[in-house]
Amino acid sequence: MATPLALFVGMPGHELSADEIAFFREANPFGLFLFKRNLDNPEQIKRLCAQFREAVGREDAPVYIDQEGGRVQRLDNGNWPLFRSLGSFGALARKDREAGKQAMRLSTLAMGTMLVELGLGSGTTPVVDLARKGTHDVVGQRSFGDDPELVTIMGRVVIEAMLEVGAMPIMKHIPGYGRVTVDPHFDCPVVDDAIEDMRDSDFRPFVALKDASPWAMVAHLIFTRLDADHPASVSPIVCDFIRSELGYDGVIITDCLTMEALSGTWPERVTSALDAGYDIALHSQGNLAASQAAARAARPLSAASQNRIARAQQRLGNKRVDVAALHADVERIFRDNGLA
Repeated sequence: MATPLALFVGMPGHELSADEIAFFREANPFGLFLFKRNLDNPEQIKRLCAQFREAVGREDAPVYIDQEGGRVQRLDNGNWPLFRSLGSFGALARKDREAGKQAMRLSTLAMGTMLVELGLGSGTTPVVDLARKGTHDVVGQRSFGDDPELVTIMGRVVIEAMLEVGAMPIMKHIPGYGRVTVDPHFDCPVVDDAIEDMRDSDFRPFVALKDASPWAMVAHLIFTRLDADHPASVSPIVCDFIRSELGYDGVIITDCLTMEALSGTWPERVTSALDAGYDIALHSQGNLAASQAAARAARPLSAASQNRIARAQQRLGNKRVDVAALHADVERIFRDNGLA
């Protein structure tokens, strides 16, 4: 069987067209990334995941979405329970550490089970960026807060619970968005702070969780003290820093390469990210022509990337829980702590 491309792509609708099926069959991208536009009801999602996996000829081909809770959850059209933001669990943990951890674990078990039962392999969570005063709201309530120790503790709860139910945790956005003042969806954040300062704060959760989270997502921002010319997601210098200085040897996928933080054509960005040394390029814009161009710019997964992916897969469990019951338990914990 041919080695898949080191690439996730998107698609526009609820079902794959004949042309999309032909593209997936021929190009064989490693994974499919879905958005709200692709997610209608449980049976439709299961069919779409099965269509993609049949097209690429891999029963375990990953289909991922953004499902963090709060304002970043794609399964929010009334067919599923709505999950609280990570920031709300951080607030609960600051009031009562054990209650926060318990609620976070139950919520993650419920959300992870829901994902897996739909055929979805990850919600690309947890966010372990810090959210301090002055951090752009692109982070905001997506973060547990500004305390590296608390962020690490709560991030670990999410990672372990996701693995337990067989959903892949992806900590993001390494090396950290905690000092950004602009939104990378629309502009490129630039961070001038000293690396030693960030070792004591922004980098700490990623280092502490380096052996816990099998996958990480790399940020679009420029750290001028590392590489003043290239955003982290297309920088060989930053990739090497993550691997050697931060010690992370899991799978690294880029944030979506169509975001405005980056320059160059979208295919050029795919090539640059893979040239930088990252395992997988994420190109989730759903137009078929754009996906075809991204595939032409990509390359097969390297042997090192395949080994990292295989190690990650071996850590997935198969626990299942009652989603509605655990979701109700989480809400009770918040009410009991006066945070309803």
